Amino acid sequence: MAVESYEIFSGGDELPEGCIANALSLTSPKDACRLSLVDSTFRSAAESDAVWERFLPPDYGDIISRSINGPDSLPVASKKELYLHLCDHPILIDGGTKSFSLEKWSGKKCYMLAARSLKIVWADTPRYWRWISLPESRFPEVAELLDVCWFDLSGKINTNMLSPDTRYGAYLVFTTKSRTYGFGNQPAESSVGITGHERETQTVYLDPQGGRRHRYQVVPRRLGIFTHHMAHILRHEVDTPYEPEGRYPKQRSDGWMEIELGEFFVKRGQEAEVEMSLTELKGGNWKSGLIVEGIDIRPKEGK
Repeated sequence: MAVESYEIFSGGDELPEGCIANALSLTSPKDACRLSLVDSTFRSAAESDAVWERFLPPDYGDIISRSINGPDSLPVASKKELYLHLCDHPILIDGGTKSFSLEKWSGKKCYMLAARSLKIVWADTPRYWRWISLPESRFPEVAELLDVCWFDLSGKINTNMLSPDTRYGAYLVFTTKSRTYGFGNQPAESSVGITGHERETQTVYLDPQGGRRHRYQVVPRRLGIFTHHMAHILRHEVDTPYEPEGRYPKQRSDGWMEIELGEFFVKRGQEAEVEMSLTELKGGNWKSGLIVEGIDIRPKEGK
């Protein structure tokens, strides 16, 4: 789009800045930034509020009004500054139970549901979970898993809060303490989909090394050349890493870890409730050391 726009405007008489601004507003934030390098008129048009107003979500005013610090707390003097601020600095809304931000290159909406807004089984029982504050978290509280054998959490969001015609991914954002146990070899199950409809489950490992274990074999202790040869073969198999299918956590730029729970597509005009869940109920082993910040819901890259 940027190249096509340059070809249209680079020949002939200079167009009024207002016409250029109107044309730029029909592109994308990425294209507007590129086209601002054409000349001073384009640069001035690309900085205008008229352009960046179009890149902001239609309901951005309502969302900002729900900020816990008030709508006037944002240090911005223009619509472009507001846009960039929302890209780089998520704001807390709805009493601190959610954060809102924008995807930088598309302007599409991103939300994170705080742990407090999730349904966590046993979360209000101090023996099993406790609520703590961490300076590295965007939210006032996060949930620390103390000891459970029944791990079950879920969250919900309405599609009318999100950008239409967009494929979203849902990610559990968490970290672990130095003493974490119960997640090493036992996978959990995640699912994402419309509430009340059947959802496909995925296998996930909350321990970054979960499932990446070796296949240990018992080698009989006997004498003889044949047994020695078999032992050599079995040791070779033991040394071969075994990584079962499933999703594994990844490090985020903010210092937390995340694991994808699933994805869903938001159709234009659709109004439905999407539910995201993560459970580990089959192993029966006790689990501890997980710290949950929330569920991040953002557009899938390139989708």
